[in-house]
Amino acid sequence: GVVTFDAQGIIESFNLAASAMFGFAPAEIIGRSAAQLVYDPDSHFEEDYLRHRFSSSRPGVANISREVQARRKDGGLFPVHLSVSRIFRNGQSHRIAIVRDITQQRHDQEEIRRLAFFDPLTGLPNRRLLMDRLKQAVATSARTNKHGALMFLDLDHFKLLNDTRGHDVGDLRLQHTAARLTACVRDGDSVARLGGDEFVVLLEALSPNSTDAATQAESVASKLLDAFTAPYSLNDYIHQGTTSIGIVLFMGERDSIDELLKKADLAMYQGKSAGRNTARFFDPAMQAAVAEYDAREKDLRRGIAMREFVLHYQIQINGAGETTGVEALVRWNHARQGLITPAHFIALAEQTGCILELGQQVLEAACAQMVAWAAQPSGKARWTMAVNVSASQFAQPHFVATVSQALAQTGANPHLLKLELTESILVHDIEDVVTKMTALKAMGVGFSLDDFGTGYSSLSYLKRLPLDQLKID
Repeated sequence: GVVTFDAQGIIESFNLAASAMFGFAPAEIIGRSAAQLVYDPDSHFEEDYLRHRFSSSRPGVANISREVQARRKDGGLFPVHLSVSRIFRNGQSHRIAIVRDITQQRHDQEEIRRLAFFDPLTGLPNRRLLMDRLKQAVATSARTNKHGALMFLDLDHFKLLNDTRGHDVGDLRLQHTAARLTACVRDGDSVARLGGDEFVVLLEALSPNSTDAATQAESVASKLLDAFTAPYSLNDYIHQGTTSIGIVLFMGERDSIDELLKKADLAMYQGKSAGRNTARFFDPAMQAAVAEYDAREKDLRRGIAMREFVLHYQIQINGAGETTGVEALVRWNHARQGLITPAHFIALAEQTGCILELGQQVLEAACAQMVAWAAQPSGKARWTMAVNVSASQFAQPHFVATVSQALAQTGANPHLLKLELTESILVHDIEDVVTKMTALKAMGVGFSLDDFGTGYSSLSYLKRLPLDQLKID
């Protein structure tokens, strides 16, 4: 398109190519401002700008040559390359603009980029883009001192599916796999297809602690394995497929990118050797740590299911040395290892969510003990019972109902029950805390704040909480 306009930006001529491009007939646009043809937030086509831009230029020299967004008659925008030069006609200075529609060029560039960096079948980043992202991830890891993880995935028995059902079904499996992988990772993580049935997941910003980072990576791997267990519907053929995953952790640039891929690949083959449908770490020590964590979690769940946890009671006395109550202390009476103290299982119970069921068992057992003592002709009938409650327990929406249920089922006296909370509950929703405590207080349940002074440590909230006791650390 060719458009001419005067020093004030008023259009003087508009050729047929420009008409086709912008949707204006020459008669509609001649005499109007050229600024309306260009979407330019910086107002580069205002009169003062044009006057300044061409004030000392030589005739015929392109003073503006750049890519801008042009605006059609219907308001639609499209990319153009704009070249504006100054010309003289009858002693007057005018401008001539050469406008080239570069929509197809932009599309071609994007297509070239897509073919260069993305897998055409799945739409995932290809090996080239993965290597670039991995290089950046390694550098970021070195700067932030946070671990990253590289996962190498290979579909189990994929060749058999291709050979028996055809490549069109195999391609569908690859596309479904890509979708499931993408759904399982965070926005900041990367999923790529290396080729064939090989995929890679890149996790970033994991814990600085290697054991914690391994646990985080293993958690994602478990999520991926679970995602692959659901059947695939491939052209009316229901396919049950699994995958093997190799994992390698990295921090900084101790290993080259090729070395990381090699280690993850090797770990994946270790997984296949172990029976497929599994994840393995390259580092034997790391693999052992994750395996130990898994074994401990399974053992903990088994112990809770078998009700192996028992209560011991520590007496509480007043200033005169008289026993006024007890605090319930949980112990794990392990089938093989004997009595285990809370230091060895409470943190694991918190991390795995087992603390909810364990906490309920403890509360019910403590209430049952209160009822048993109440039936004895001794001073124990008047003892208070302190039971520790974790922050995650207290945060449950139905916590008040679970306490009420334990009291109702056992027939325990709520006025003798004292729930021990820690300051960690106060860093969340203080209004929710006050509401729950007030509801329980109305039933007669008392409250003690444990380890006071080690956490939140603000005296201001004490005025709002219906506390009976502070236990100062």
